[in-house]
Amino acid sequence: MVDSSAPQRTQSVDRAVSRGLHVEPMISLEWAEALEQPSHGQASAPADARLSWVHRAPDRQVLALYRAARAADPGVSAPWWLRAMAAGLLGSRLEGFRVEDRVAKLLDARPGWVFVPWGEEGEPGYWEYMPSERALSTPGMPTTLAHTDRHRGWIDVVAVHAGPAPHPIAVAGPADLRSNLARMESLTP
Repeated sequence: MVDSSAPQRTQSVDRAVSRGLHVEPMISLEWAEALEQPSHGQASAPADARLSWVHRAPDRQVLALYRAARAADPGVSAPWWLRAMAAGLLGSRLEGFRVEDRVAKLLDARPGWVFVPWGEEGEPGYWEYMPSERALSTPGMPTTLAHTDRHRGWIDVVAVHAGPAPHPIAVAGPADLRSNLARMESLTP
């Protein structure tokens, strides 16, 4: 059987080209697909949530697509480690994964810490210290730990609060977190 629509499609494309139209994929759509996570249940640590294209494709390709998406939209969402790579602060995605995994190993071994696998688009999620909510007399947010590219320790902690969030506390990496974890767990509003 011959597809009679094929010549019509070819003629339409030829007409579009002859009129000077140039069709390219939308970079924002391509980037959104690169970040998209397949739904495979609930992640209990950042490593469980590394399923999207940005987690599996070669670093060079991920960085190139991110830079193209950022050129089109400077506020485009991206994982913290990718923003750090683009800024030249991390040499590879694996370095970022190692930080996330060290923090996960530390917090997973402590009672009260819960990994929240959703957050801002592209981010690996964040950790909440649930017992900290006891310090609140009204509903609010527990002490929260998230990864960041805003400093080279890669970890921010926001104290338990009701109302506007306090400024994040910069943690100087997993070793500093380990040394000061008891203090982080005792933060009050």
